[in-house]
Amino acid sequence: MKKLMISAMLLLGIAVSNAQQINNSVSIIPYPNQVNVGVGNFEFDSSTRICYISKEDKKIAELLREFIKNNYALDLAISDKNQKGNSILFSSAQNIGSTNPEAYELSINKDNIKIYGQGPGLFYGLQSIIQLFPISHSTSIKLPVVSIKDEPRFSYRGMHLDVGRHMFPIAFIKKYIDFLASYKINRFHWHLTEDQGWRIEIKKYPKLAQIGGFRNQTLIGNYKVNGDFDNTRYGGFYTQEEAKEIIQYAMDRYITVIPEIELPGHALAALSAYPELGCGDNPGPYTTAQTWGVFDDVFCAGKEKTFEVLTDILDEIITLFPSEYIHIGGDECPKKKWETCPHCQNRIKENNLKNEHELQSYFIQRIEKHINKKGRKIIGWDEILEGGLAPNATVMSWRGDKGGIAAAEQGHDVIMTPNSYGLYFDHKQGPDSNREPLSIGGFSTFEKVYNADPMPKGLAMDKQKHIKGVQANVWTEYIETSNKVEFMLLPRLLSLSEIAWTLPGNKNWKSFAYDRVATELAKIDQTTTVYRVPEVYGLKDTVIYASEYTIKGLVPSVKGAKIYYTLDDYDPSELDLEFNKEVKISVPNNKQRVFKAVVITPNGRKSNYIKAVISNTKK
Repeated sequence: MKKLMISAMLLLGIAVSNAQQINNSVSIIPYPNQVNVGVGNFEFDSSTRICYISKEDKKIAELLREFIKNNYALDLAISDKNQKGNSILFSSAQNIGSTNPEAYELSINKDNIKIYGQGPGLFYGLQSIIQLFPISHSTSIKLPVVSIKDEPRFSYRGMHLDVGRHMFPIAFIKKYIDFLASYKINRFHWHLTEDQGWRIEIKKYPKLAQIGGFRNQTLIGNYKVNGDFDNTRYGGFYTQEEAKEIIQYAMDRYITVIPEIELPGHALAALSAYPELGCGDNPGPYTTAQTWGVFDDVFCAGKEKTFEVLTDILDEIITLFPSEYIHIGGDECPKKKWETCPHCQNRIKENNLKNEHELQSYFIQRIEKHINKKGRKIIGWDEILEGGLAPNATVMSWRGDKGGIAAAEQGHDVIMTPNSYGLYFDHKQGPDSNREPLSIGGFSTFEKVYNADPMPKGLAMDKQKHIKGVQANVWTEYIETSNKVEFMLLPRLLSLSEIAWTLPGNKNWKSFAYDRVATELAKIDQTTTVYRVPEVYGLKDTVIYASEYTIKGLVPSVKGAKIYYTLDDYDPSELDLEFNKEVKISVPNNKQRVFKAVVITPNGRKSNYIKAVISNTKK
């Protein structure tokens, strides 16, 4: 693909100003929290020099040099000596008055550009300045005079990727990380184990990857009890060396990789490799899952062997991943096998537990103690609240916000990731399933995500400090290819970025969608990256009762794109009429006209249609 970042793509946006005033001359996503727009521009030429102070500053300065060289064919000199005029300075030595290491200051004058901040902040300042570059690579490079003081609202800003159902090449994982870095996302939650596949090499237990990493076949199409299968073996795994490569790649972009090892449920792939970890005296045989859903087979909570193996696995994971958190799943754990397992029932009796829910709490707390001894913390889905929460656990609240509120009220840290907020990016992005690719269902537009507030309503002020951030998730039951991951990610990632970073009072939907996202997508459109083109702005699917109606005010969702329409209920294309300012529609008595409009981008990508039925009949 054409380079729009350092190895993949540093992206862009619009409009920044103070508080609720919007100035459309500045284009950045996520929206900075303090901006003053001046008059004039800084213009690059062949004598412009990129300067830095320290070695770490140099790394970031070199990223800008590479970006300009790859995209604008301008090879600028780089120096550790500050040049007063016609220069860009990266400096971590400057005191910017904030203790937040992710804070930065960006100042663009006619004569020079200065970016100040510690390592992460300096990197985020780089992202902001790159987003100000012009869409066209053939024009001169002029950046607007502006000053920005910025830092994030939340310290945890996360994106998840499930590689258990379907896995993706290392090159794409790096590209995914580049997307996150471009929008100041700082956590990559790597979902590595599932019923359908174990994706990380564990040297002490090689069969986890060699056997559990593969399934005999995969469901075709929508889930059905008696569904069709492809009769094709599927699988693979990431070696520890590959994982180290990803971890370092992310660290270079100030992103922490959080590994997830699912337990006690979602364990079929692991059990297929080591059946002795299942319930009962003669468990198994087990087969790595070939379809989707929740399965009754889970790790046995009554056998010491289970904890021996799991702690060994986690020890390797802890050695491999330097992240503060180790995600242990904890969700969707059926208790059916525990209810009839003599080992689990003995465990309940010996520990004076009331039921299987408390047995799950025992399981989680025992794992937590081991991880805490290693100097790490656990994070788990909100089911870990059931039966009593582990003492130091952080909760990832996905089933609405009740779990997050309950955990925060108990004094536990929380990451908000409710599917009800639109934060499940495997959900469809349009209301009509016939217009959307196959998905698990649900409904999540980038507008829905943008309108979400990660701070739950009704949470007491003194407990709000426990809401550490927000995350969106990409589950891959119905996402088989890298292209489809990109389609499901963009443009919703842009909305996540803004709700994670920007103060609510500085948000503005129209500026965001009509200007900044439209500009951003125009840049993405120049690459081979796949994205979902949003429908035309200014009209929703509707029925209008009138004998005459004028449709006007439609705006393309991508800068430089055009709108085409039909009146005969056929799906419009570039072969049809181009919308220009307005269309007057006259409808005979007892008839109707069906107006459909699509956005078609300069690179030929097409949105779904918006339909307005103009009906000259009685309601």
